[in-house]
Amino acid sequence: MYFKMMKRLNLLAGYLVVLCVLLSSCATASFSKYKGVGRVKRYDFYSAQLPDSFDGFRVAFASDFHYESRFTACRLPGMCQALRSLDADVLLLGGDYRGRNGGDVTQLFQALKTVETPCGTYAVMGNHERGQADSLARKAMQATGVHLLEHEVDTLWRGKEYILLCGIRNPFDLKRNGVSPTLALREEDFVLMLVHTPDYVEDVNVSHTDLALAGHTHGGQVSLFRRWTPAHFSKYGNRFLTGLKYNSAGIPVIITNGLGTSRKDVRLFTPSEVVLVVLHKKK
Repeated sequence: MYFKMMKRLNLLAGYLVVLCVLLSSCATASFSKYKGVGRVKRYDFYSAQLPDSFDGFRVAFASDFHYESRFTACRLPGMCQALRSLDADVLLLGGDYRGRNGGDVTQLFQALKTVETPCGTYAVMGNHERGQADSLARKAMQATGVHLLEHEVDTLWRGKEYILLCGIRNPFDLKRNGVSPTLALREEDFVLMLVHTPDYVEDVNVSHTDLALAGHTHGGQVSLFRRWTPAHFSKYGNRFLTGLKYNSAGIPVIITNGLGTSRKDVRLFTPSEVVLVVLHKKK
């Protein structure tokens, strides 16, 4: 009896291993035509604050490259093709450019330079930009014309109308950066915030922000139904895991799964992605 039971348990374990492999293969498969990019995720965002001339303005957003982790050199062409396909008016980069085991960020930013937009490319730093990784990223940005925003606000113009783009410096250091630059802005202006972690929009008063874009969570890398994950990239658990969420004040934040991986080079039910946000004037 004992041996029969053990045989059945071993057989069941074998079936479970096969099932997990099959699920993993399906869950990490790319459903986009761009190698290395699991999907292109589109959001349509409506706001009465948006100037008329910015109706239809297209924002491309990519984050958490961790180059090279799972996101290797062979995936750079696919990323660039995906970003160019968005026909964006501006490209925003959300931080974490270099992998934990190193990576040529100059090569990464040279590739991103081929994604040309009318308003250029803007970036913030992530938590992995420390020491050498920080200095290498800054040097690569300067060489490729990327505008680094560190607790700064820039103006994007269309004719005589404009929107404001606010970039947050190290959102984990609230002692130094716990006052949002948006507090000095006008309520009637349309303000787009770029920040590495979505926690910042909950930790800090970000009044006058109309929409925030963030990364950092990787969608959990491994998740079930976009609600549960064993990894914890946020102090708020899975509240800001991925997708369109809102802080306690009702301010919307879009969180991307990003492109690379951290800790473990695996994704399960959390496809890598680039994001397109299309702004619309709310009538």
